[in-house]
Order: sequence, then C-alpha cells, then structure tokens
Amino acid sequence: MKAAAPKLPEVNFSDHGDIRYLHLGTEWVQGSMRLDEPFAIELEYVQRMMAWLLFVEPQAVARRHVMQLGLGAAALTKFCHRKLRMKTTAIELNPQVVAACRLWFKLPKDDSRLSVILGDAQQVVAHEHWRGQVDALQVDLYDHEAAAPVLDSEDFYRDCRTLLTEDGCMTVNLFGRSSSYERSLKRIRAAFGDEAVWAFRPTREGNTVVLALREPVHPTRAQLSSRAEEIEARWGLPARKWLRVFKQAT
Repeated sequence: MKAAAPKLPEVNFSDHGDIRYLHLGTEWVQGSMRLDEPFAIELEYVQRMMAWLLFVEPQAVARRHVMQLGLGAAALTKFCHRKLRMKTTAIELNPQVVAACRLWFKLPKDDSRLSVILGDAQQVVAHEHWRGQVDALQVDLYDHEAAAPVLDSEDFYRDCRTLLTEDGCMTVNLFGRSSSYERSLKRIRAAFGDEAVWAFRPTREGNTVVLALREPVHPTRAQLSSRAEEIEARWGLPARKWLRVFKQAT
C-alpha cells in the first residue's frame, strides 16, 4: 500500500506596517514583501542570495536562466523575472504557497520567461532534464518549523552542481535551530570543491548565505568592487555592503 503523502502546512500572512510576511502555520517568517515596492527584495539575507551577480557580466544577465528551489514569498522569483528580465523557473512543493504568492504577494502569472512548477526539489535536481541548463540556482528550502534545511546532503549538493552551466553558481540559505553551519558547509565544499565556495557572515537574524561556483574563479577585490558598484547602480541591491561581509570560505 502506498504511503500517504505528508500533510502540507497551512499558508497564511500577516501585515506589520508596510511589510507583509508569509507564514506556514507558525510564527516563523518564510518570506516578506514591502507593500509599496512589491518587486523589490526586502529581507537582507534574500538580497544576499543574489550575490551570484558578482560573478556575471551585467550585460549578460538577461540572457541567463535562474532557478529557485523553494518559492517562499516569491521575492527572488519576482525580482529575477521583473527587474533582471531573466528566464526564471521556481520549484515549489506546496500548491498553497503558489496560490498565496499569486493572491497576496504579487507573483505574476507564468509567461514566456516565468515558470512556477509544483514539484519536489530533490527529484528535480536528481533528474537529467535540467542538467547543465541553470546559470544561477537559489536554494532556500525550509519546512514550517524552520528548524533546518529540508535538503542538506552531500548528494543533494552534487546534484545541484550538475544543474549548473559551466560558469553557473548556486546560493544557499543556511538557517535553523537544528542546523549546523559547519556541517552544511563541509557538504557543500565536498560537492563543489574547496576553492569554489564563498560565504557571508550571518545576518542579525542568523541566516548565513553560502555561494558555490560550478568551477572556481578568483576575482581580485578591485574586480569585485567594480562589479558591486554596477550591481547597485543597475538594480539597487546593496552589493558594496556585501563585500564587507563576504569572502572565500576557509
């Protein structure tokens, strides 16, 4: 007899001033949106998930393909689709989250550049369909308790690497009461190689964003600074601030 699928948590939201928060049946915040700027990225750690831009020529961004594993409040998906004009794919397990994002968080309907797919991220990254086709992979996979990443094995990160193009990049949000940053970082480094992995210092809320390149590159600080200035000028992300708290993982 086939086992019953796990019950998915109820999805709701709360408004505090100009900020709308997404919840999965608990007080834990799963995403947010500024009501007067619905296509901006409001949370600091979510902004840092865009740090792969430091390794891409700005003129080439709109020709690239970005994928999110875990839709959250759709901040990354909306920003990449609307602001960066990229081909954007999001994978989300819970159909209520997709419905909530379209009802309450201004997520547009699918179009020629946007595809929101109901599916299991682990199955998606293990399948050959997307291999070598994703330029930027953004991984933010948490359940309603937000205790640890739902998918955090070395095999999972190896599968993520196979999705990436030759100069592709993955960013991962690591957070949770039960998670171990050092353990997760060790698995990412085993999958990508020590020289390919970069990391931010934790945010005040405890989110640590790790970046892993399909193949390692070694930009100078001056090159990163120049790229950060262009990212700020084009898209308004605080990229110069990133460089004060971002370096190769050691």
